[in-house]
Amino acid sequence: MNREPNQQPTILVAGVGNIFLSDDGFGPEVVRYLAGDGEPLPSQARLVDYGIRGMHLAYDLLEGYAALVLIDARPGPAAAGELVVMEIGPDDVGGGEFDAHGMDPVAVLATLPGIGGQLPPTYLVGCRPAELAEGIGLTPAVQNAVPAAADAVRRVVHQLIDDPHNVGERV
Repeated sequence: MNREPNQQPTILVAGVGNIFLSDDGFGPEVVRYLAGDGEPLPSQARLVDYGIRGMHLAYDLLEGYAALVLIDARPGPAAAGELVVMEIGPDDVGGGEFDAHGMDPVAVLATLPGIGGQLPPTYLVGCRPAELAEGIGLTPAVQNAVPAAADAVRRVVHQLIDDPHNVGERV
């Protein structure tokens, strides 16, 4: 995935989530951290805070990215602040209900074929939230996970650049 100086980035790194719902703002917070910590992502990656702009993400994916790295809160049974890095395939997406004014990543990705796109190899750097109620700011457990999530994003991006066919085995 080495690119020429004027070539567009080939990996889209997308932070998603609602900053007004406490830990749901995890994705945008990791993007802010990555943008300001002094260790930029390689030029092959484009870093974007999509927040709740699902339609914007869907249309950006039509540009033909070779890979997508999503950063999002991921509810589940694990402890708050626990990170997960996983590959997402077409079978994982199914057919969520799309809201042009919201951000349900599954619905956004499921919409791609209907608007002329296809799901690129996709990876999630997710964090178990402690709180998803109204409120601005992450809980301490999730805030403490932000630097490790940024490291995980960098690791996935570098693996995609080095060997895009074997990322899933090494993530």
